[in-house]
Amino acid sequence: MNTNSRNVTYSTIGDYQLPNLTLNQPRKPLGKYGRLRRTYLKDHRPVLYNTMLLNGSLYPHLMEVEQTAESRMQQTMEQLLAQNPAPDKESRQMEWVQHMNSLKAQAEELVMTELIYN
Repeated sequence: MNTNSRNVTYSTIGDYQLPNLTLNQPRKPLGKYGRLRRTYLKDHRPVLYNTMLLNGSLYPHLMEVEQTAESRMQQTMEQLLAQNPAPDKESRQMEWVQHMNSLKAQAEELVMTELIYN
């Protein structure tokens, strides 16, 4: 193995010298919003994605987006529920489920617009 001034090691394979590059693998798996953000960056902002991947800031960014999105979803759901109270769960179960799904879709739309696709 040869090294240059940047402390990068190389392996000789046949007539070629290839750098020994490794990426730090995350210990905690990404959640829904982190994976969505990663896919968005990969498909729509490839230069930013590759830059973040190579300098090691991608996974911390994705974890931050994940945590922020989860807390924002919870806050938004509480606000929407305060503005639009749900029907009685015991007597009108299907209407309650419909109402809660509607609020969740609204909250998720806000989170996706503000955090994921920004």
